[in-house]
Order: sequence, then structure tokens, then C-alpha cells
Amino acid sequence: MDKKALYDLSYGVYLVTAMDGNRPTGCVANSIMQVTSDPATVALSINHDNFTNGCIAKTGRCAVTVLPENAKPTLIGRFGFRSGKDVNKFEDVPYRMFDGVPVPDVGACGWLACEIVDRMETDTHTVFLAKVVDAAKGTGNPPMTYAYYHNVVKGKSPKNAPTYQAPETEKPAAKKFVWKCSVCGYVYDGETPFEELPDDWRCPVCGQPKSGFVKVEK
Repeated sequence: MDKKALYDLSYGVYLVTAMDGNRPTGCVANSIMQVTSDPATVALSINHDNFTNGCIAKTGRCAVTVLPENAKPTLIGRFGFRSGKDVNKFEDVPYRMFDGVPVPDVGACGWLACEIVDRMETDTHTVFLAKVVDAAKGTGNPPMTYAYYHNVVKGKSPKNAPTYQAPETEKPAAKKFVWKCSVCGYVYDGETPFEELPDDWRCPVCGQPKSGFVKVEK
């Protein structure tokens, strides 16, 4: 199965933020979609290992910030490849509070403040169903898609992302072998494969019969 076919599915790149007590935190997500228009409802998938998952489950609220194509890669790195359990992701990142959730002020295309109304658990992720309680448009810049992030920014998905695919391990180069005379060291390099030489063939240097050759790694 060629999992690269999954790259052709349409995704965005978003910051999902929530409160950890009195402290804002968040993570990067790309699996968010609108489910209904009235009431406006979205579904978002967050890995169980993401610290933000527990914060959303505990508070029942979160915000979704739609990142533009010109978003700083360092912003994605901060929110996507570090854990809010260990670092303050909002250090030096300005934000405003809307409906009890932090919204980063990062020149976004827009943002949604959401209230969790239901959820579904999978083996690795929680799919939260959320009602949009507030929203606003931001800059006029085009939103970043996962394809743009992957192909233009050359970014990678963190391991907790639904779109993460482990890098392919390079296959070790095939070993090459030659036939070598066990007496004089002559290495056969003829056009005819050594195995196809006649049984009475002999080493052109010392006359050793074909049976006196050994297969060695080149």
C-alpha cells in the first residue's frame, strides 16, 4: 500500500488552543472539518499524547486558529513539535481571550472559539465535536494547506499528527560479489556469468580449475 496517496487528501494547518488552568497552551492540528452550518459545528482530531487533548477534555472549550501560508515555520515548530506539558508555548506569543479560550495574535486567516458537545475515542486520537460560539475573519492571506506546508515549506508532521508517516528507511545497498581464484587471487571479470562458464574452464593466470574459485564480497 502506498500511503503517499493520503497526502492528496485536503487538510489545513491550524493551531488548536485551550486553557491549562490559568495558563494558555495549544498544539498544531490538520484534521479539522466543518460538520454542519446551523448550528456551526466542526470536528477536530487530537492525539491522545497531545497535552492539549486533556486540556480540551477538562475545560470543554478550545479555539481553532487558521494559519496563513506566510506563517512563520518557527510558530509551527513551537506548537507542533514541543509539548505544552514541558514548555510555555505562548511565551513571546501575543494572544487575546474570547469565550474563555486563548486566540494567538499571529496574523491568522481567521479563528473559531468552540464549545465541545461530543467526542469519539479512537485507538490514538480523540475526535471532538465542537459548536462554534464565536468566530472572526483575519488577514486576507490565503490559508496554509497541508500540501503547501509539505511541498513548499518542506515541513514535516509531528508524530502525534493524524497525517504523520514514518520516514522510509533506506534499503541497504545490495552486496556485490566476485569470483576469485583461491591460488593466485585472479578476479574473474568476463562478460559471461561465472556460473555459466564450462566446467573445464581454468584460471587464465595460474590454470586453477573453476572449482578452485571462491565467491567473495566485492
